[in-house]
Amino acid sequence: MSFELNAVPVLSRSVVDRAEEVRGDEQALRNGWSEAKLLRVTRRGQVRYSAGALLFDKAVELGAEPDPAAVFLGIDAGSHVWAVREDELSGEVADLRAMRAVDDRVAGLVTTAVALLNWHDHAGFHAADGSASTAVKGGWSRLSAGGKEEFPRIDPAVICLVHDGGDRVLLARQHTWPETLFSLLAGFVEAGESLERCVAREIREEVGVDVRDIHYLGSQPWPFPRSLMIGFEAVADPEQPLVFADGEIAEGYWFTRDEVRAALAEGDWSARREDRRLLLPGSISIARTIVESWAQG
Repeated sequence: MSFELNAVPVLSRSVVDRAEEVRGDEQALRNGWSEAKLLRVTRRGQVRYSAGALLFDKAVELGAEPDPAAVFLGIDAGSHVWAVREDELSGEVADLRAMRAVDDRVAGLVTTAVALLNWHDHAGFHAADGSASTAVKGGWSRLSAGGKEEFPRIDPAVICLVHDGGDRVLLARQHTWPETLFSLLAGFVEAGESLERCVAREIREEVGVDVRDIHYLGSQPWPFPRSLMIGFEAVADPEQPLVFADGEIAEGYWFTRDEVRAALAEGDWSARREDRRLLLPGSISIARTIVESWAQG
């Protein structure tokens, strides 16, 4: 039995105007800088955050004109918004995974800021010729000394809910996760590979199961550090033995829909208790949205 997502994944709900037409207009960027808001982001993806709201500084604190190290996120409530890397932040801070509530505005601004700044941290030299590169267009591309342009890198990854076509779902746990935290199977797309082929390969490699009826569900940015998660469902035979051959998966089990519903009602993995057999991913992950959608039946 196929299903659809019952909601847009949290980090895909951005309502921020990305203002692509402004990025290449240096005069427009300068004009907006004087009243622009500045989001400071640590290398751990933390921002200043209090009572469900982001805390901004004034962009002019960096200087009278756009700072070369800052990235332009778009326009929010009529003001330009920029982000800049900060080693440490004082006061109340949180990353996306630690925020109690992530609204559409926060999702758009923080996800974009973290993804762009993560790219710049490792893009100081052009991949084609190794020459030093400079950020341009509000941080949305970089130019080498010879004028070669490079754009932010995104790593596509599939994530798939495997079910039996009825009331059982296959969930797995990685070695580094808490003992009762289980989630969907996922993996990066290889060169020359279609998304559907990647789904079949990754599931076969990780748990030794063959899948069929692969069906696209939706996608979500996941800037940890720069992924795009592409969600699928697929059907498998629960009688086929599970084989954890590639070493990524510690264990996996078929759970019933009732077991999953009970786990969802208990909250996510942060509500850890010794008596819980099944913990599920946090609310900002597409894995959570997919599991919730399947559990509704």
